[in-house]
Amino acid sequence: MQFSFEERPSDSPLIEKIWRTQSEQAGDFTSLAESRSEIVVARYMGQITVTVRGPETKATTASAPADAEFFGIVFKLGTFMPSLLPRNLMDRRDAHLLAACNHSFWLDSSTWEIPNFDNADTFVERLVREGLLVHDSVVGAVLQGQPQPFSPRSLQYRFVRATGLPHKVIQQIERAKCAATLLENGISILDTVHETGYFDQAHLSNSLKRFIGQTPTQIVRASVTE
Repeated sequence: MQFSFEERPSDSPLIEKIWRTQSEQAGDFTSLAESRSEIVVARYMGQITVTVRGPETKATTASAPADAEFFGIVFKLGTFMPSLLPRNLMDRRDAHLLAACNHSFWLDSSTWEIPNFDNADTFVERLVREGLLVHDSVVGAVLQGQPQPFSPRSLQYRFVRATGLPHKVIQQIERAKCAATLLENGISILDTVHETGYFDQAHLSNSLKRFIGQTPTQIVRASVTE
């Protein structure tokens, strides 16, 4: 099962991207490992669901019904909801927010208008104003290798609280994504091993199977047939 995604950037410093798609037929698909949290709005048979999703540490099989519409707001690393910490939502332990009606849902004991692809930025700004969405700048500093005035234990606590994942796991997920993109763009398997710093082809294969759900050869074959 394949999806055709439409994506757009955002001016918000807390948003990685905003996306939407639609399933034409029912079926299974591979949900890739993901280091970022997101809010997903799904519309199916007149019903709307709002879900907060945490990071995923491995690729898994998921399913979608036919004629369903999905829209998502992907947050930048270090952006999270204090009442719904990423570590508590990790690996598909999603938080499904209760619907108040077809146009609103419950969050923090208040009703909120369900956002859409076009007004997602405004929705996020309101979350920030209400203190329901925050960003820990320590995460970006750690990812960039900048020294911080905290003990290693305090730094690790803040990093995992904001992302749900240790720094090393995020690096592994992002490297696997980079390798998959190189393979999809026609870079050979051996050159991909070299470019992304894997020990050898077996190391690359094990990583891609875990985080992407495919071997390097499968990714190459799929990119050729598209």
